[in-house]
Amino acid sequence: MSEVVGIKFKDSGKLYYFAPKGLTFEKGEGAIVETARGMEFGTVVIANTDVPDADIKGDLKPVVRKASAEDIAKHQENLNKRHSSIRTAQEMANKRKLDMKFVDAEFTFDNSKVLFYFTSDNRIDFRDLVKEMAATFHMRIELRQIGIRDECKMKGGLGPCGRVCCCNDYMNDFERVSIKMAKHQGLSLNPGKISGLCGRLMCCLKFEDDYYADTLKFMPKVGSEIVTPKGKGVVVSIDVLRQTVVVKTTDASETVVNDEYNLEQLGITPVYPDRCSGCADCQNNDGDPDDEDDTDILPDTEE
Repeated sequence: MSEVVGIKFKDSGKLYYFAPKGLTFEKGEGAIVETARGMEFGTVVIANTDVPDADIKGDLKPVVRKASAEDIAKHQENLNKRHSSIRTAQEMANKRKLDMKFVDAEFTFDNSKVLFYFTSDNRIDFRDLVKEMAATFHMRIELRQIGIRDECKMKGGLGPCGRVCCCNDYMNDFERVSIKMAKHQGLSLNPGKISGLCGRLMCCLKFEDDYYADTLKFMPKVGSEIVTPKGKGVVVSIDVLRQTVVVKTTDASETVVNDEYNLEQLGITPVYPDRCSGCADCQNNDGDPDDEDDTDILPDTEE
C-alpha cells in the first residue's frame, strides 16, 4: 500500500496519483506538481489515502508543494488568457486560409509553453503558423489536432436528455460505442435520435449494453416459433427490460391472438454469465454471429 493524493488538471480530465510526501491535503485544495510537461497546477479530488501498489502505474511522482495564494492567482491568470489566445490563433489561421477550428488553449504553469487544440477534416501543414504564433505569444507553441468527440468533451453542453454531456461531466475516457448497442436496446436507428452533440453515437448507449447483450442470449428471437401455454406461436415482440414476450397464436376458431408472457410462463430460466470488466471478448461478443462488426458509423435510416 502507498499513500497518495488524487489530482486532476481539468474537471473532466483524468485522475493522477501523486505522493504527498508528508503533506496533508483536503479535497478541493490546489497543489503544484511536476509532470512531463513541467510544473503544473492541479486540484485535489482525493485527499490522502492508501491504495494498493498494483493500482499505481509507473513511478509515483511527489507533490512539490501546496498551492499558495500567489500560485492560485497565477493559475487563474493563465485561465483568463485562454479565450483571447484562442481568438488570436484563429485569426492567424484564417489569414493563412488554413482549415482549422481552435477549440482550447492550455498554458503551462510557468508560462513557458502553450498547447492549442484544434479540429479539422484534413491534415494541416501548420509549420509557418507555429513560427508566427511563437513570435506573437513569445513562448513555445504546440498544436494538437483532436476529434469531434474531444471537442464536445472540452466544451460541454446539454445532451438530448437535458443533462450535461456525460463526457464533459464525469467520463475520464471514451469507450467504444457501436450501432449494435442501439439495436440491442431496440432503439430507432434514426441518427438524430441516437446521436449526441458531437454528431456521433451517444456515450450512454454503452452504459446498459452488457445487460441487454446478456439478456438477449436467452430471450427468444422475434419471428421464431416457441411453445406457449396455448400451444405453438410466433414471437411478435420482446421487452428486454420487463423480460416479457408477445406471441401470436391461432385459437380453435382460427382467430389470431397476441398474448404476452413472462419468461417463467414460457419455461425459460434467465442465465447471466460472469462478465469481466475489460476483456475484448466480453465487450464485443454478444453471442450473435450474424451481427456486423462494431462501428461508429450511423446508417442512413429514417424512422
